[in-house]
Amino acid sequence: MMILGQISYLDCIVFLLCLAPQLLIHVNIFELVFCVFKALPFFFFRLPYSFILERFFTLKKHRSPFVKQASPFQDFVIRCVRYAFARFPANIGRVFFSQPVALPFFRFRMLRHGYTQSPISWRQTRLENTHGVWITPSESQKPDIVIFYCHGGGFSMGSSYFYLEFLVAWVSLLKEAGYQNPAIFALEYTLVPDAAYPTQIHQTVIGYNYVRSVVEDPSRICVGGDSAGGTLILTLLLHLAKRSDYEKRKPGFATLISPWTTLFSSQNRNTASDFLDANSLHRYGRQYAGSDDRLTDPSVSPGVCKDGTLWAKASPLQGFGVLFGSEELLGPELRDLIALWRKSGVAVSVREEPGAIHAWPVATLFLSDTQAERQKGLRHLVKMVRQAIEVR
Repeated sequence: MMILGQISYLDCIVFLLCLAPQLLIHVNIFELVFCVFKALPFFFFRLPYSFILERFFTLKKHRSPFVKQASPFQDFVIRCVRYAFARFPANIGRVFFSQPVALPFFRFRMLRHGYTQSPISWRQTRLENTHGVWITPSESQKPDIVIFYCHGGGFSMGSSYFYLEFLVAWVSLLKEAGYQNPAIFALEYTLVPDAAYPTQIHQTVIGYNYVRSVVEDPSRICVGGDSAGGTLILTLLLHLAKRSDYEKRKPGFATLISPWTTLFSSQNRNTASDFLDANSLHRYGRQYAGSDDRLTDPSVSPGVCKDGTLWAKASPLQGFGVLFGSEELLGPELRDLIALWRKSGVAVSVREEPGAIHAWPVATLFLSDTQAERQKGLRHLVKMVRQAIEVR
């Protein structure tokens, strides 16, 4: 099992050292300087002022729900992320989460914890028109369960390599739970503006078919994703449900972390705790859809689908497991979809974490300071999967 310890300040410095040259390579220098210049008042004045004011001069009952339970490190980082999500262009954000930054950072984290080699292997797998990362304890042994995972990032940023530590920890805990050789296939779909809908859906279908060819028994597949990755998984299920042979292709279970169910909604409003920004989110949604007309198409924005019969048909064999934070921007639309599923007879297990923000199982693994807190969301995921797909 390989679950690394908490992020240290040394890790933060190394991350910045990995990031700096990639920003210079991939971002126009004038745009980068302008963006940094605009951010200076925030980082030197507004950030320390708001941080000190809320943490030390505001009664706890008047603090935002996230700050009430967050450590100073968590609070500081999320304030920075909130600013960046709302203010930084997506092409800069993309570099933060890219493979050339995330992979060497993860390797440094491994070395700092005494690992020269990982007990969980990963390799890039090429597919038609796309690729992904295959993660497993044993390449020579057939997997007895596979998580088909789509990462988040608003369709505009993110990569499976940024999630690698999270995914390796997930495989480790699945192994601990009794699976002989659990595996994850994390899809690297094309980001916008390089391509828009339906490219990402076609790639998701290709990825799922690849996993199905490896596992052979689709009931041993758990599809999953966070945020925009959750959008792709829900869209995949609706897409497959329209096929006459779907019963033979249906996965065993679906685990969704803060899925972005409806790309554009008046219910998507900023909260005092969450780092997501509604205006940025809607802009990314429009870029993915390609046109405003498509924002009402369930094939693009699955939360628009109010057909309970179709959702019942699209549901995996053992239904859905959903984790999200009580304070996140996407919460209202997600609660509506969960209510529709339940009304339609769809099995759904829900963990709404009090005071938590968007994609909290991922965030806590990187930001929390105890192993119990860091693994909390992952252990909920593993418990849901184990209840749905039996250990053989």
